Amino acid sequence: MQTEVHPGTSPASGDVHRLRAQVDRMQGRRLDAPVLPALPALAALLPGGGLRTGSAYSIGSSAALLSALLAAPSQAGSWCGVVGVPQFGAEAAESLGVDLSRLVLIPEPGSRWLAVTATIAEVLPVVAVRPGGRATDGDVSRLAARLRDRGAVLLVQGPWAQAEAVIDVADPDWTGLGHGHGYLSGRELTVTVTSRRTPVPRRGRVLLPAGDGALVPMTAAAPYVPLEAVG
Repeated sequence: MQTEVHPGTSPASGDVHRLRAQVDRMQGRRLDAPVLPALPALAALLPGGGLRTGSAYSIGSSAALLSALLAAPSQAGSWCGVVGVPQFGAEAAESLGVDLSRLVLIPEPGSRWLAVTATIAEVLPVVAVRPGGRATDGDVSRLAARLRDRGAVLLVQGPWAQAEAVIDVADPDWTGLGHGHGYLSGRELTVTVTSRRTPVPRRGRVLLPAGDGALVPMTAAAPYVPLEAVG
């Protein structure tokens, strides 16, 4: 079962120390790799083939995309935290591969969402957050320094200054329905990654979720070419 911190409260010092001890026991050691793994369909789009430690990523509002990004790190042994997403679906996340035994949920951090996120980033290698307000440039810079120091990855649902890359989905198309009958069996999406490290965005068509709830690539990753540049 995933761990949940009581809504409306910040993790107390004792809670943080206990959580750190629990993570250390289960994880054994801090991951020293510069890139955390990603599911194959996403790895083909991300610079370096995964999530760069010490970096922040700006992602879209899709819950499925968030779960897909958490899946591979949690499978590899990294603990993950989700802050400020009260409707986060654990069952759907598990179907995408998230290890719920390594998941910490803080659904309602309130106005202290940034402080809670910074505290959790001291302990967990991967932290996802939906901001509950505006972060100043100074706040972003201080959190960035903490991420680099701890080797953590931050996934922000929404715009974020100093983001390593922007990851989003578009062009949804559900499959499974016939002419007025049938059942929804999967959703096709285009995943686009815009990075500071690549000259043009990359995109790939995926099933997210596929019929079994997983992430399945449909087409190989390819550079994105704007329509106005064609012809």
